[in-house]
Amino acid sequence: MRERASPCSLRRVVRWHRTPATGAAVFLVARAITYASLFISVLLVFVPRQILATAGLLPSPRFGPLGIAGLLLTLMGAALAIWCILAFVVWGKGTPAPFDPPRRLVVKGPYHYVRNPMYLGAGLALTGASLVYRSLALFSYAVLFLFVLHFFVLLYEEPTLARLFGPEYEAYRDRVGRWVPRW
Repeated sequence: MRERASPCSLRRVVRWHRTPATGAAVFLVARAITYASLFISVLLVFVPRQILATAGLLPSPRFGPLGIAGLLLTLMGAALAIWCILAFVVWGKGTPAPFDPPRRLVVKGPYHYVRNPMYLGAGLALTGASLVYRSLALFSYAVLFLFVLHFFVLLYEEPTLARLFGPEYEAYRDRVGRWVPRW
């Protein structure tokens, strides 16, 4: 025969679910998912589709050896971006959005190897898509995307992180490469 939970234990469970910390964590995850979805849908789906449409290329994906390599790159880039988003939420207590950044400097997970893994993940995904669709226009967009991000990192992100996190960020910057790991 199954035992019934006592009213006291049920109250404890209900009370736990209503704590401010739990509500804040749920809200943080919801914000991260929202911002990441907007970033992915606009910069990694809508703009590339517009590029392909403008170039008159809305071909079906081709999955020969080059297409399979492109699909693998796209999946690797997506996995890296998701890992970065989770790192921001779990360790940084924030989101990837510049207007809602992590509250703590994130130096774990993919950020242990390079300072900008999320941008590298997006670049990998775009480059992979250019291979799947055999699109030079999409590959050009991927290159331009990374070029613009490089200047965004140099002119906005790094000075902002230095101002917010001071010596902690400077030590991290000295230890970890911007785009290429320092083994």
